[in-house]
Order: sequence, then structure tokens, then C-alpha cells
Amino acid sequence: MSRRRIGFWYRLAAVIAKPPLIVLFKRDWQGMEHIPADGGFITAVNHNSYLDPLSYGHFQYNTGRVPRFLAKAALFKGSFVGMMLRGTGQIPVYRESTTALDAFQAAVDAIEQGECVVFYPEGTLTRDPDLWPMAGKSGAARVALLTKAPVIPVAQWGSHLALPPYAKDRPVRLFPRKTLKVLAGPAVDLSRFEGQEPTAEVLRAATEVIMAAITELLAEVRGEPVPAELYDPRRARAEQRRRAAEAEEGSK
Repeated sequence: MSRRRIGFWYRLAAVIAKPPLIVLFKRDWQGMEHIPADGGFITAVNHNSYLDPLSYGHFQYNTGRVPRFLAKAALFKGSFVGMMLRGTGQIPVYRESTTALDAFQAAVDAIEQGECVVFYPEGTLTRDPDLWPMAGKSGAARVALLTKAPVIPVAQWGSHLALPPYAKDRPVRLFPRKTLKVLAGPAVDLSRFEGQEPTAEVLRAATEVIMAAITELLAEVRGEPVPAELYDPRRARAEQRRRAAEAEEGSK
């Protein structure tokens, strides 16, 4: 099978989601020609708003290739949302459990069956103060090297203006209408890693290549230079602990 057909559940989701997206937001979409017409592939997308899956889902749906997202397993339990996620074939992620590898295998199976799997390599909403992509996790690189599927980097920008990340005290801001920008680029060149064992070092290097491609696209969308280095939450937490320890020592 070269590609997944748009079935009942995806068409129903589009009927529900597309009208409000069209009414409430403007769109600036570029790079649709980079979305493969056939065959399995990965899209690797930056993440700075809870609105991102709807924004990117709208973009890719309009290319004729339906995306399969990896989503927290809790979202699949009961409710209308869970029913829609199951019906459209989204992939549950069971974190910190014995079934955590199921999402990885499901992603591999989907790609080998000619489908598209969407990865947010950061693993969560960016913690970078300026909303640049963070250092990525290795899932997308691991699946790409195993399946040899093309990885299409994608940059999103604008949804955070309507729904800011981690902003519990700030309301949704729909007006004036925000522009949802999506820019897809050419497949990331991972040829240098072909034939290599997927060691931690190889996966880290491949992930850095993927994140660099996403960041360069986002810099183009934002009209700003690429940051000198990506924000690393682990390094940031370590630095915070170091400063706290120094402050505590200084107060004695």
C-alpha cells in the first residue's frame, strides 16, 4: 500500500475542525510540494502551542496525505475526543510503562504501510523563552534510520499568539485574527548515517540534523537569525540547581 486513503473518520474530523479554523484564522502555507505524494514518510514539526496539531493537521490534510500523530494515551480514553483519535488512527504514547515501545512499533508499521507519522521531536511544548525549538529527542531519528523513510522538516508559527504555551492566566486570544504559518522543507539529508548502528551517539547526531533543519525553516518564517544553540531543558535545570546551591551556600 503506497498511501492511506482518507476514510470516514478523517473526513468527519475535517468537517468538524476545518470551518472554525478557516473562520478564525488566516493561513500562510508554503512548501506543500515537499510532502511526498506516495509512500511512507515522517514529518518533524516544532511545537509552541496546544493549537499546533490542528494547525498542522489542516495543512497536511489539504495535501491529500492524512497525518498520524503521536498523542498521550490518556486522550484516547472515552469521550468524543478519544473516539475521534481512535477512529482517525492516531498513535497512543504510553509514557513510563511496559507498553511505551508500542508507539515506536506502531509508527514503524504505519510508515512501512505507506502512511505519514508526525513527530514533535521536542517531546513537549518548547520551554525556550523565545519559543525557538529545543534540543530534540531521538524518536523521529530512530524511526527514520530503521525505516529509511524521508523526514520532512516543518516549521509552525502563529498559533502561540492565539493560545500561548504554559500560560494558565492568559485567555485565548482569537481576535484580531491570527495568521497560522506553516513552512515545509525538503527532506532532511540523513545519508551520512546509513549503515551505521543506531547507537546513542548516532541517534543524537541524526536528531541534531533534524532539529537544525526545523530551526532554519522557523528562522525563515520569523525573519530572524538562527539562535547560536538550541535550548536544552536538562542543561537549564542543571544550571538552575547550581545557582540555587550557590545562593544557599552564600546565605550561610
